[in-house]
Amino acid sequence: LIRENDVIALPGREPMETVAYKIAAAVVPELAEKELVPVYMPMIKDRELIDREHRKAAKRVEEILDTGKNLVYITLGDPTIYCTFTYIQHILESEGYAVELVSGISSFCAAGARLSLPLVEWDEQLHVVPAVHNLDHALEQPGTYVLMKSASQMAAVKAMLRKSGRNVQMVENCSMDDEKLYRSLDEIPDDAGYFSLIIAKEHHD
Repeated sequence: LIRENDVIALPGREPMETVAYKIAAAVVPELAEKELVPVYMPMIKDRELIDREHRKAAKRVEEILDTGKNLVYITLGDPTIYCTFTYIQHILESEGYAVELVSGISSFCAAGARLSLPLVEWDEQLHVVPAVHNLDHALEQPGTYVLMKSASQMAAVKAMLRKSGRNVQMVENCSMDDEKLYRSLDEIPDDAGYFSLIIAKEHHD
């Protein structure tokens, strides 16, 4: 789709500086020749402010679509899991624009593979939790927990994990040049980067 279309949107103020651009350009070098559209998506909790930014982003996308062109929005991981584009998608579809999602590799599947760690087996359950919004979660359900969005509150997340008694591993910057693997809770630093994903499994005898 990148090769077939002329307009490519990326989440950030400077398209060529975004992580999404750097990953995609390494695989599809033709990306450098495209019209690149920055889509600012702030990582904030003020719902009113972020809604305004989402509507501004959607308006920018609609202006391009109204010229008769397609627009390809590049995101990290899979677009169906905690993806910033989802907010724009809802606005576009409510206003009559067609949106097609292209499946990617979800971050927790990539992290599990990088750790050579099966996420679930037999009849185990898988729980995907945005940790920063669930710091009082007891992690009491059976199965494997994937904790996303942990970095900004890592000390509190680690305390929650310690209480759970689970086996904990983490990947920071999965698949990137500065990727780091942490094989235990004690190894995980409190200042881990934004792209940090934790997998917490039950102890098995």
